[in-house]
Amino acid sequence: MHPLDNVIWNALATRQAELAECCGTARRFPTEITSLSGFEQENDAGYESLAGLLGSGGVSSIFLDHPFQPRPGWELLDPSPLLQMVYDERQPSQSLQDSSESPHIFVRLSASDSGDMLELANLTRPGPFGSRTHELGNFLGIRTNGKLVAMAGERLKVPGHTEVSGVCTHPDHTGKGYAGALMREVMCGILSRGETPFLHVRANNTRAISLYEHLGFRVRTRSYRALLRKL
Repeated sequence: MHPLDNVIWNALATRQAELAECCGTARRFPTEITSLSGFEQENDAGYESLAGLLGSGGVSSIFLDHPFQPRPGWELLDPSPLLQMVYDERQPSQSLQDSSESPHIFVRLSASDSGDMLELANLTRPGPFGSRTHELGNFLGIRTNGKLVAMAGERLKVPGHTEVSGVCTHPDHTGKGYAGALMREVMCGILSRGETPFLHVRANNTRAISLYEHLGFRVRTRSYRALLRKL
């Protein structure tokens, strides 16, 4: 199996195993970090284990190879077709090489910035985000007059790969190149560790996909995110 296959499970079984909450064949991140969960195999045992983690009314985001099929005891809240994209080092982006020349001033985000990060994420909806998401890796932001207006960081980590995630810009500050600049800086940090950046994006988000392709990402596979509630 490639490390990026069943990537949530692989992250929680390898490089991020210290964060994993486990039940049977299912694992999840603490809910304050993210709602992402995974199971070793998508079968009855996997869903039963996931139910044991969530309890009645619990909500979880899982990645599947196909659209979620109705299953007794589960409610589908949000189906989202996804693209998994991987940085192609064989065709390095000129814009990535020039990242050191960025005119923007980046700030490293930490626990003290959690409230601002959560506010921006709730406004822009870059994906599952919690009060402790910053613990998953390096997060950088751009502030204007003290207000956090853009950010990007790291999320899932599997052998040889780190995910670029949490990329978002306040609606009043789009079109200024903030997302691309932050992503380049985060990607350079990942590459400096000898790892390959990857990401996930909604399949209908053409604007973001265009930016990611410009930065050197290519589509590796298609999948489906299912936001599920245990009834």
